[in-house]
Amino acid sequence: MICFRHAVRVYYEDTDAGGIVYYANYLRFLERARTEILRAHDIHQARWIAEQGLAFVVRRVEADYLAPARLDDVLEIVTRPADISGASLDLAQEIRRDNDLLLSARIRLACLDIQRNRPVRLPPQIRAIFSRAD
Repeated sequence: MICFRHAVRVYYEDTDAGGIVYYANYLRFLERARTEILRAHDIHQARWIAEQGLAFVVRRVEADYLAPARLDDVLEIVTRPADISGASLDLAQEIRRDNDLLLSARIRLACLDIQRNRPVRLPPQIRAIFSRAD
């Protein structure tokens, strides 16, 4: 099973008036990490949409906010596949600062044919990426 790590720095725009990351911005950090996994395997989402008519959409999010991130923190987003089915992929994602777990999430992505607005089976290339051993 693969484990992908992606670093982000907390900028002023990510925080509330108290310098703490606004809760919805954690979802943006998770999205960036998922995008970078695909990019690392030469899958560019804009190209997939244009050439194959496929997009990955978030179907479900479960998130546990455990500790706050603050302005200028460097965070590590850790992503692991949790389950792969016909048209969906479940990912376990964590946001960490050093050894501290700040957020734990489970994300269900669906593969969508954007022309028909219908779920379709995950392409073999995606299955291969998320089924590979470390």
